[in-house]
Amino acid sequence: MDYSQIITMEPGKRSGKPCIRGLRVTVGDVLGYLASGMTHGEILNDFPYLTEDDIRACLAFAADRERKSETLVA
Repeated sequence: MDYSQIITMEPGKRSGKPCIRGLRVTVGDVLGYLASGMTHGEILNDFPYLTEDDIRACLAFAADRERKSETLVA
């Protein structure tokens, strides 16, 4: 998924953290909701201005960031 039009980073907004479409909802917020057990439907219900594509973009962004992170060698 091309999340480049969905995930934005602005220095003055949420300390430059990756946000959804310039809103004050961060990728980390959405990932935290998913990790706590919320379903996509529950997130969309609580935040009606978000879309299913927004949630998928957060997951794609996190997956890309994970692929690009350095591997620790013991």
